[in-house]
Amino acid sequence: MNKYPLWKNVLLILVFAVAVLYALPNFFGETPAIQLSSTIPGAVLTNQDVQRIQHTLTTDKIAFKSVTLENKNVIARFADTDAQFQAKTELQKDYNNKYIIALNLETATPTWLLAIGARPMKLGLDLRGGVHLLLQVDVNSVLKLREKGAVRNIGGVLRGKRVRYSGIAARKSGGISVRLRTPNDVSKAKSLLDHNFPEFVWDDVSQNGSYQLAGRLLPSSLQKISQNAVEKTMTTLRRRVNELGVSEAVVQQEGRDRVSVDLPGIQDAAQAKDILGKTATLEFHLVDVQHDAAAAVGGYVPAGSLLYTYEGRPVLLDSQVILTGDSITNANASFDSSARPMVGITLGGGHEALFERATAENVGRALAVVYVETKSSQVTVNGQTKIIYKPVSRVINVATIQSALGTNFQVTGLSSPVEAKNLALLLRAGSLPAAVTIVEERTIGPSMGQRNIHLGMLSLEVGMAVIIIFMALYYLLFGVLADVGLLINLVLLVAILSVLGATLTFPGIAGIVLTIGMAVDYNVLIYERIREELRNGSTPQPAIHTGYDRAFVTILDANVTTLIVALILFALGTGPVKGFAITLTIGLFTSIISSVTYTRALVNWLYGSRRVKHLSIGIKTKDK
Repeated sequence: MNKYPLWKNVLLILVFAVAVLYALPNFFGETPAIQLSSTIPGAVLTNQDVQRIQHTLTTDKIAFKSVTLENKNVIARFADTDAQFQAKTELQKDYNNKYIIALNLETATPTWLLAIGARPMKLGLDLRGGVHLLLQVDVNSVLKLREKGAVRNIGGVLRGKRVRYSGIAARKSGGISVRLRTPNDVSKAKSLLDHNFPEFVWDDVSQNGSYQLAGRLLPSSLQKISQNAVEKTMTTLRRRVNELGVSEAVVQQEGRDRVSVDLPGIQDAAQAKDILGKTATLEFHLVDVQHDAAAAVGGYVPAGSLLYTYEGRPVLLDSQVILTGDSITNANASFDSSARPMVGITLGGGHEALFERATAENVGRALAVVYVETKSSQVTVNGQTKIIYKPVSRVINVATIQSALGTNFQVTGLSSPVEAKNLALLLRAGSLPAAVTIVEERTIGPSMGQRNIHLGMLSLEVGMAVIIIFMALYYLLFGVLADVGLLINLVLLVAILSVLGATLTFPGIAGIVLTIGMAVDYNVLIYERIREELRNGSTPQPAIHTGYDRAFVTILDANVTTLIVALILFALGTGPVKGFAITLTIGLFTSIISSVTYTRALVNWLYGSRRVKHLSIGIKTKDK
């Protein structure tokens, strides 16, 4: 009756052994390290890079613990921070243009555990310290851009079917207006637009002899376009975070149009804001040689031209862009022959052939490089804070085309090495699909993190100790088995969180403490049911069987309601609330497994294979 089959016992032992393996990395702590990643986006480092770094460190007589290839990066670990800083200095001398070199704290987990994918949980900002940024994405600009693109396409569709129209325009308030000539044109146009532009809904708003269709994006289309903009923003931000050399960063969506970025270990908020919040790219324009720039300063700017200032002088540029930053696949900051900062650029985005042809056809003509950045500001109108976006552009270089420019060339004229380095970083990571504004910023010091870790772990240890002592005193041997079940529950929970790559925060620790308390409740329900059966005259073996079977139904019912609340917290909550919900949800399942399955297996091993006269469960039972 109270005996598991052999396969089930073996399975339980195997699951616990695997859980121990994947929970172990959380007990090894961290070690000073250097993370090296490629300056080429998407490039993967190989064992040759590992051997190169090992050779350099050995040649420079810098002691290191290990140099390994992990997650497309090379990680070099050191015994102390002195060796770490010395290694960074030497590596930057030799490989500053080949690798992105960043100081980090890496896990001290043994290599054999890392080889099987066992890594510790990440620590959140409240435990490790760092910078938290909340960015607002300007999704409205993406929607307007989508409408402007539709305006160009609508004209082609109507002309192709010979539908006469007098004008097509995107309205400032949102939507598209199509003016037609006759009621018949309205009917034809509506049919065509419904078929070719299903993401819009088209309404006939003709009145007083004016024939017009009004189009607006469907709510589902608005949601899809906005979500795509936020997802592309997060992808670009992750690439920029990688360029900063921050490991274990967390980039996630908050609400409809906001993105939160947590940078553990970073204390320079100014640098993080400057890199992550910039919407910057390059545009290449030919210089307009047919018109007088001085005359344009007086107010007459020729159609098809743009007026800028370069080195204190006016310069006219053709409005046509012959290359944008989207075509740039790699960029590295360095110095030219005159020791001036420059950025070496590699093309590969699909438009390099057009750029080469355009420069070949204009040899001897001046080419200008325009740096374009969207800046944002917050203003208060009638008590409400609004964000205003303004594109700012400036010419950073004008040079004469000596020959056709291919896939590799240089951009000079930058004001400082820092500007060159930041521009190269932004070009490598890609431009943001929409402007962003930093609406919230928090810098958390490492001392706060250490205090939180101490208090959080202290609460966990004290809670565990009190529960273990109480259960052992109140339920005797069964209480000890419940305590063993608690430890198994903790190991399972930590192992699952580690495998999932979860970020441990202070609310997460609170979730673990709550999970332990709930796990004890399950054992209390089971043991009290067994006691009740014994008081009613049942023999020990049937009492154990009935106690576990009938209490399980009650436990399951109680967990369903808790699980519903946890899922609601996960769906509607953000940040710490979501972290708490994840820990609580996983803890519900591990608690049931440990309290019902594992403790019953322990009870079966003790009592299931022999005749039992009484149980050590805290009450005196009659011999049966």
